[in-house]
Amino acid sequence: MMDAQKVFETMAERDVVSWNTLVLCHARLGQMGKAREIFDLIPVKTVVSWTVMISGYARTGCYGDALDVFHRMQLVGMKPDEISVVAVLSACTQLGALELGKWIHFYCERNGFLKNICVCNAFIEMYAKCGSIDEACEFFEKMWEKDVISWSTIIVALAKHGRAREAIQRFTEMERSRVLPNGITFLGILSACAHAGLLSEGLHYFDLLKENYFIDPTVEHYGCMVDLLGRLGYLDRAFEFINSMPIKPDASIWGSLLGASRTHEHLELAVTAMEHLVELEPDDASNYILLSNTYAAAGKWDSVLRMRKLMRSNSMKKTPGCSSIEVNNVVQEFIAGDDSNSSFDEIHSMLDLLVLQQS
Repeated sequence: MMDAQKVFETMAERDVVSWNTLVLCHARLGQMGKAREIFDLIPVKTVVSWTVMISGYARTGCYGDALDVFHRMQLVGMKPDEISVVAVLSACTQLGALELGKWIHFYCERNGFLKNICVCNAFIEMYAKCGSIDEACEFFEKMWEKDVISWSTIIVALAKHGRAREAIQRFTEMERSRVLPNGITFLGILSACAHAGLLSEGLHYFDLLKENYFIDPTVEHYGCMVDLLGRLGYLDRAFEFINSMPIKPDASIWGSLLGASRTHEHLELAVTAMEHLVELEPDDASNYILLSNTYAAAGKWDSVLRMRKLMRSNSMKKTPGCSSIEVNNVVQEFIAGDDSNSSFDEIHSMLDLLVLQQS
């Protein structure tokens, strides 16, 4: 990158392509501060210049900055293209900025962008992850062409919204349309079966994945099966399934077994799962808390105390919960234990009022 910067600085003449390329290099390396610095120096910015910044911010998790650049882009009179739209929709998706997403939908409709399958797929994901699953389904139905990403996105979305039967129905329609499913498609359908407790269907699709479509299951696919068995209380069977896996189980699989063991009060398996989790994630406080709760449910208070002492001695802290909501086209973020919000007192007053109404 330093060599590239030196070449750029020695160029006798710099056009917009060279400026954009340098911004893109820094953005892909996650160096958004440097990318923004160079972007601000570009004498004449094109739609590519703005899109590179939006994409870079979205890719590095700076979703608010991505939306800010998108708003600035419109203020200077630069019209977004399909690539800009896909980039900003990913930020809307992560922030839950549904109203902005709807405005972009209207903009795309007016400018003929909905013929682009990538744009349409981004809208399905945006609507679904912003909680508007019915709008996502409606959008999917209206698409003039659907690829494997379109089908996979709607199946995963339905699974996450607990609509397992609809997800299975979509998968059947996908097979009829002769679009070959991929690993993500099966991840969605297995997740749907796990959340709905559909054991026979889950086993069927897991076998289908390997035998009919010759897809090698990943650790995520195995994780769905462990989750399914665990939710239904087949803990010994889930443990046997883990031990028979041809690939090494990761922390999510042992975490799933630990959660199921706590739910069904299987202390022995909970301890076994915890031993593997400590080896894989020694600094994750949530695992210790889950095992501590399992001990508490079993009335083993000495073990609960031991877990708490262990967490304190290792200076562990649980990652605070975070949520966001869009109000008047502005995304408000809330973090557990954070009282820095300017409306903190008003929020708590309203919460106290709601509690009084419930009591």
